[in-house]
Amino acid sequence: MPKIVTLPGDGIGPEVTAAAVEVLREVAPDVTIEEHAIGGGAYDTYGDPLPQRTRDALEDADAALLGTVGGAHNSPWNTLPRHLRPESGLLALRKMLGCYANLRPVRVQPGLEHLSPLKPELARGVDILIVRELLGGIYFDGDRKIEGDTAYNTMRYTTAEVERVAKVAFWAAEQRKGRVTSVDKANVLEVSELWRRDVQALRDREYRSIHLNHEYVDSVAMLIVANPGRYDVIVTENLFGDILSDLAAVIPGSLGLMPSASLGDGTGLFEPIHGSAPDISGQGIANPAAAIMSVGMMLRHGLQRGDAANVVDRAVALALREHPTRDLGGRADTRTFTRTVLDAMGTPAVG
Repeated sequence: MPKIVTLPGDGIGPEVTAAAVEVLREVAPDVTIEEHAIGGGAYDTYGDPLPQRTRDALEDADAALLGTVGGAHNSPWNTLPRHLRPESGLLALRKMLGCYANLRPVRVQPGLEHLSPLKPELARGVDILIVRELLGGIYFDGDRKIEGDTAYNTMRYTTAEVERVAKVAFWAAEQRKGRVTSVDKANVLEVSELWRRDVQALRDREYRSIHLNHEYVDSVAMLIVANPGRYDVIVTENLFGDILSDLAAVIPGSLGLMPSASLGDGTGLFEPIHGSAPDISGQGIANPAAAIMSVGMMLRHGLQRGDAANVVDRAVALALREHPTRDLGGRADTRTFTRTVLDAMGTPAVG
């Protein structure tokens, strides 16, 4: 019996996670679900943004479903020592689980092109998978420091780190259109020279059927909104992936439509990429679509239940057309949207 640990977190996290859990229970009634604390709320209760009891629960979990962490800009949490801040709990969670590859699909649902800030002809048919390296680079620099009026962070990568995330990208491309764009800044950064060299060598050695090209991150930042249809799978390092995936998130029309999966050699972590949105927390109007789609990714990548994942994906697509939430120009609240998804899960697929 699969064990799922839910980590609702802060802000709207508990609301969207509760909606996602409803869907998970409906589509996979055999799973066991345990809820545990993370983030600012965990610090308030336990003095740690990733308490030991949460770590212990995750040791034998088959997958983890995360809500959101963090508070408003003026939250007292932001004045804590860095290792006690909510976001540090998230980084520690990823490291603990060994989740080195973050998968972020950017998909414009058919019939919802009008929600995109792009022209409909550019938004139509967009289906990109961004694979972001998650455990290396500048975010995990152990030598980071502020000394007087000087501060520094160092970006480092090893061949092993590059190859393991590139393998995930090539694997994903084999199931899609067979195209990978590796993103770097090799014209000015030595670490990007290593990245480019190793990705190319891996492709030539093990994935010769994949079409691989290399592009600079500044060029991709322009082209991903000017011509998003050119991309299939994008693979890049931690910092560039963070920025590009948030930039690409505007294409479907809302961060509320962006799920993610963080994969490694053990327990996978599945979460919406939107923030904690403390300004709407507790009002019952948060868009739970990304959290519910993260359940779909959990079913597909964490539990190997592709058919169940397809049921969830179809139901969310239908709910988005019938009852869009306020961030998408509609009037549905969290409960109405969730109910629509649950009802649609019993509707036979068309086409």
